[in-house]
Amino acid sequence: SDLTNRLVEISMKLVKLFGIALIAIGLSSPAMAQQSGGQPDQVDQLAQMVGLSEDQQKEIRGIIEEMQAEIQELQGEAQQLQQQIQAQIKPDYDEDAIREKAEELGDVTGEMTAMSTLMQAKVDAVFTEEQREELNKRMQQMQQQMQQQRQMQRQQQKGMQ
Repeated sequence: SDLTNRLVEISMKLVKLFGIALIAIGLSSPAMAQQSGGQPDQVDQLAQMVGLSEDQQKEIRGIIEEMQAEIQELQGEAQQLQQQIQAQIKPDYDEDAIREKAEELGDVTGEMTAMSTLMQAKVDAVFTEEQREELNKRMQQMQQQMQQQRQMQRQQQKGMQ
């Protein structure tokens, strides 16, 4: 949805490189909590990427579980508000209602950004300096790969026109 895309955009701008790592490996996604059956989850992937100890992994999982429910609840609230705002797109719209819901939506998205940033900061605090550097290095590589892929897509689109 547009709202989710906007929130991701806002989050990406506000969080440090490390935050991009969390988003890139999906730590803040609901699927995180549902993964089982021996599949490596995002914390496992992070552990492999930067060499986390068992204790670090446990601590990170705890932080995510603690904040996940609250973030999901806010996401639900934001979607409801978005729907209420869109329901006002009609000839007899109510400007006051639109502005009121838009302001509430701003508060909710602000709180979501704060929660998501806090979660990332708490996880970041678990890392050693070496792990942080390794993660930054990996994230820069991922960003470069993403930029290269976007450039290739643009070139392919130009070729098709």
